[in-house]
Amino acid sequence: MTDIANTIVLVTGAGGGFGRHMVRQFRAAGAKLILTDVTDDALRDVSDDAGDDLVDLVAADLATEEGCAAVAEVCRSRNVVPDILVNNAGIGVAGRLDHVPRDRWETLMQLNLLAPIRLSSAFLPGMIERGSGHIVNMSSLAGWVGSQGLSSYCASKYGLRGFGESLAADLEGTGVHVTNVYPCFSRTAILDSPQYGYEERRVVPEYLISEPSGVVAQIIQGVRRNKLHVFPDKHARFIHYISRFAPWLVPVLDRRMRTQSIEASKTAD
Repeated sequence: MTDIANTIVLVTGAGGGFGRHMVRQFRAAGAKLILTDVTDDALRDVSDDAGDDLVDLVAADLATEEGCAAVAEVCRSRNVVPDILVNNAGIGVAGRLDHVPRDRWETLMQLNLLAPIRLSSAFLPGMIERGSGHIVNMSSLAGWVGSQGLSSYCASKYGLRGFGESLAADLEGTGVHVTNVYPCFSRTAILDSPQYGYEERRVVPEYLISEPSGVVAQIIQGVRRNKLHVFPDKHARFIHYISRFAPWLVPVLDRRMRTQSIEASKTAD
């Protein structure tokens, strides 16, 4: 079991849809917080949510090596090794790969995959020396099943899933744990991600969208239980089950979802 009370939790992407709920719920569980996001503006409002439990704010572009190093340096300057590192920052992009500008998918890979690896590398030695720690990776259901139009996003989330699974095996017996999280669609800014090559913008059907507060509650429960894999909403659990026991159904459901997305976009217009 991981006891969250009296820990220091570092949350990346703290100003986003999941991030704000993480701040509130980790604080409610008794944690102190180090928060990072790409701009000061993104952090301004969420700092109020942290209140007196705020240890530090760091505005840094984690899609760059320098941004990750800046976060690690702030922690070093405070002589702090986070008890829990939450690799939450991420972006999305949709469209066939040759339609998506190269700088878009390269930035996505840097932020979604390389940033968690860089930050984990920075803090792991201190966690191992201390004999305790927890790394939370926000993967996605797109880290379990490929979906049309999401090749770069799926690549980043499959990579994060594999990183977390392998890291957990490496850390067995050290007192440091890993939790990978695989939400389906949730009501966050990622629903508004750029899309390329479509005649009309695709819209996610409302019934597939979960509330981020519920997702975060499942994350915290998974961290407490040291669970490696957390499927935090009913659609994620359903698709994971199907992918394991009836994988032939996955492309059928994906085609159905695309059709529903097109219809939803027409209704939205």
